[in-house]
Amino acid sequence: MNEHAWFHIDHESEIASPALLLYQERVEHNLRLMIQIAGDVARLRPHVKTHKLLPLVQRQMELGITKFKCSTIAEVEMCAMAGAADVLLAMPCVGPNGMRLAKLAQAFPETQFSGIADDEETIRSLASAGQQLRVNLGVFLEVDCGMGRTGIVPGEAAAYLVHVIKDTPRLLFRGLHAYDGHIHDAELDIRREKCVAAYAPILAFKERLEGEGVIIKEFIAGGSPTFGIHAEHPERTLSPGTTVLWDFGYGDKFPDLPFIPAAVLLARVISKPGVNRLTLDLGHKSVAPENPQPRVRFEELPEATVIMQSEEHLVLETDRAHEFLVGQALHGIPRHVCPTVSMYGEAVLVQNRQATSFWPITARNRKITI
Repeated sequence: MNEHAWFHIDHESEIASPALLLYQERVEHNLRLMIQIAGDVARLRPHVKTHKLLPLVQRQMELGITKFKCSTIAEVEMCAMAGAADVLLAMPCVGPNGMRLAKLAQAFPETQFSGIADDEETIRSLASAGQQLRVNLGVFLEVDCGMGRTGIVPGEAAAYLVHVIKDTPRLLFRGLHAYDGHIHDAELDIRREKCVAAYAPILAFKERLEGEGVIIKEFIAGGSPTFGIHAEHPERTLSPGTTVLWDFGYGDKFPDLPFIPAAVLLARVISKPGVNRLTLDLGHKSVAPENPQPRVRFEELPEATVIMQSEEHLVLETDRAHEFLVGQALHGIPRHVCPTVSMYGEAVLVQNRQATSFWPITARNRKITI
């Protein structure tokens, strides 16, 4: 393996493993490609759940992005800390989260905070919090485009909820939000066909609402696999997330999306048990375990077979085991980067082959201050 390969770092022996490495030049490539595909930064509302990093939100803002999408209150607070103008919590607010969102609106009055709702109880919870703290909260109607996870099917009940939101003090109806995570076919033509079919009822519903005089300020559609498809429709806001770091799961499946892996897991050989085996210090606690093996693909050993994985260990089988020494570093691309990032307390930022800084994973925990 070329010692000057893109993933190698000078003085790598000083970095304890397992470690999460982020390569600035590659992150920058992905961010600029996102903007290029969108055609206009104003169309982007990137999802921050992939990286959970304040410095990356700040960099996106430097590039002109003002709107963000989040999965947790901690991610929402992180975006507000960065000075984001508009932040959406794309999870229904239950329990104390409606009040937490309202407290953020109090603490960061320059930021517009919004939630999603597909049920009248969620709307009441947000309204109660806003009214108690005397802040206005935005609400997007969560529309089910066929995934069956959250959202309400377009129709009479959905239209009723829109009018409930519009007529409730302290709530601002912002528009429609639809996520199509069930559309992830490898063939672009099939993905596009399914996407068109999934959104046809929503577009008809949107037209109906506008005919009734409802102002839909924003229509947020899709995620990363359908990013390029939705980008073809200028009236839609785009919210890709994985695109900023990418992984080999999406990279293998969606060659039409030319993003590049920007996150690498640094692991080391800790044992050479038996014949043709290497044991690495990269267990379930260090790479997202929800997918089938291989959950990480090593640049030095892409053909290696996973024999077993436990909490702290990963055992590989390879005819090339004799080429590696105990203590030697390997560099792996995760299959699913989003939950992998949250397994680390910090990321090592790499610039020009140098580990230049250590970034705490800002929103790794469920709470920052609120």
